[in-house]
Amino acid sequence: MLAASLLKSPNFNLSETTLAIGFSLVASVAVYFIYHLFYGSRNIGAGVDRCFIIGGPAITALFLGIQSSIPLSLGLLGALSFVRFRTPVKDAAEIGFLLLLIATSIGAATRNYLITIILFLIVFLSLVIQWLVRNHLSFRPRASFMITVDKTVFEDIEPKLTQFLNSRLDNLELKTMSVLDDRVSIHYQHREISASDKVKLTTGLTKLVEPGNIEFFTG
Repeated sequence: MLAASLLKSPNFNLSETTLAIGFSLVASVAVYFIYHLFYGSRNIGAGVDRCFIIGGPAITALFLGIQSSIPLSLGLLGALSFVRFRTPVKDAAEIGFLLLLIATSIGAATRNYLITIILFLIVFLSLVIQWLVRNHLSFRPRASFMITVDKTVFEDIEPKLTQFLNSRLDNLELKTMSVLDDRVSIHYQHREISASDKVKLTTGLTKLVEPGNIEFFTG
């Protein structure tokens, strides 16, 4: 009975509703992949990206349900007030991606598909330019980073060490590597990082080689 009444409703169109929610799902998946493409490897967020794929279609369905009712529209903030993040948003980039998700969901609900596609293209192009500037056109001074670790430990952690340093240091460049008395010494150069990033780097390196020992110098 309920399904029949919905289908007979003058404000309900099955094909348009399916298209809107399907478009929102595709857009949510795109937001998810863009987030991980540009920010996922930095591990700076609180994990809100896990709600993207479900959140997009849900927001679209919510707007489809209330767009014909002014009282329901006015109560939208109250309907969403139950949402709470157990972990606070740690990076402003996450707020931007949440806004992008909401914008694309509203665009799908209002059938403004072209505007949503244009928004995606502009955002993607902007992120590409930002990535190029940060990684290739940065004017930050270069700094040195030296690591000394036991040869046996280095052989075990070498892939993880390389991956970790690439994720933490911009424009990482290996300058020299030497082995003396079963100790491997490696000299890198990279873009200068902040004091807080140096603390995170130190903590991460210490955990990476446990229970072994590592000596390093950053300048």
